[in-house]
Amino acid sequence: MATVLSISGSPSATSRTGRLLRHLDERLSRQGHQVVPLDVRGLPADALLGADVRHPAIAAAAELVDRADGVVIGTPVYKAAYSGLLKSFLDLLPQYALTGKTVLPLATGGTTAHVLAIDYALRPVLSSMGAAHIVQGWFTLDKDIVVRQDGTLAVAPGTAEALAQITDQFSVALGGRTLLAATG
Repeated sequence: MATVLSISGSPSATSRTGRLLRHLDERLSRQGHQVVPLDVRGLPADALLGADVRHPAIAAAAELVDRADGVVIGTPVYKAAYSGLLKSFLDLLPQYALTGKTVLPLATGGTTAHVLAIDYALRPVLSSMGAAHIVQGWFTLDKDIVVRQDGTLAVAPGTAEALAQITDQFSVALGGRTLLAATG
């Protein structure tokens, strides 16, 4: 199966975006893909902001992008666009870092006013970076993602079904298989 790099562009360690990505990572893993998580907030801030592409952590992250067959990119939406942290990371990658890759863009936010951020802010950047195929993305409202007291994630039923469907479409685009609905 494919190697999938799952990138969280959230600056928060307790981010719903990051938790949602890890939830979807599990689904992709059950479908046979090797999933590698990357939380951009874990990269050195001085290297990100200083555009130090030779910093070992930045070089290692760029290598993960290079080796991936597919990339899931998740970001919270701030001011109708993807996070500045994600932008800092994408700016350090080579111009055509996504050439030949299948990409699944995901976003979270507090209001449906930001629902078009994927199509008008993130998708053009991913396309300009050479992505071979950008599958249908999904915007999830923060209120539809609940972290239970035991740390597990609960996603609102309609949202959970939509996320399962787009994740399965991404898997198929990578040459994978989908799960039976009963295991979703």
